[in-house]
Amino acid sequence: MFLIGDSTVKNGRGDGSGGQWGWGSFFDSFFDTSRISVENHALGGRSSRTFFTEGLWNKVLPGLKKGDYVLMQFGHNDGGPLNTGRARASLKGTGEESETVIMESNGGPEEVFTYGHYLRLYIRQAKAVGAIPIVLSPTPGNRWTDGKANRMTNTYTQWAQEVARQEGVEFIDLNAISAEKLDAMGETAGRNLFKDSVHTTEEGAKINGQSVVDGLKKIPDFSLNQYLKK
Repeated sequence: MFLIGDSTVKNGRGDGSGGQWGWGSFFDSFFDTSRISVENHALGGRSSRTFFTEGLWNKVLPGLKKGDYVLMQFGHNDGGPLNTGRARASLKGTGEESETVIMESNGGPEEVFTYGHYLRLYIRQAKAVGAIPIVLSPTPGNRWTDGKANRMTNTYTQWAQEVARQEGVEFIDLNAISAEKLDAMGETAGRNLFKDSVHTTEEGAKINGQSVVDGLKKIPDFSLNQYLKK
């Protein structure tokens, strides 16, 4: 099983620096690792766009074989400027429109596509080698309204689900599943699971990992579930 995504999946080197953890660092604890291995290839600060343009996906792809699983979770870093500063934004939505920009970093052009386009790229290239992609909505952040955790229902959650449906692959609404857990514990306790506005403590990361597992268990007869610990 391969994990790709941002710092909410793997924070820094995955060693808990600054007390910040991504859920992927503990994800193997939910599985029988004598039967399946978990490789966490996520990297902090990356968006659906820059995980591809920086060559990170091209390091994962050669290792994929038929029957492997690829869990992908992007969205936290897909906003902001297209061509200045960290220049990691994707266009909003799931269409095939694009915009060519001149990159501040090197003065050259780059054609920037939508969030949905980049997800489709990962899905289709994984499927081409016989791997099984699973799309996740982003983790909820430490943002609240009237004591309830904010959702990404109308943006990255919707777009991720739309692409998964179009491509015929499984979707886990990690955003909603974890947000429901935050709501249940209340804002004061929920805020203690974060180190800042997005990044989680060890406990928060483990809760997000459990949410992914909860989502997997909702998928009837899904082959990956045979590897979960009983």
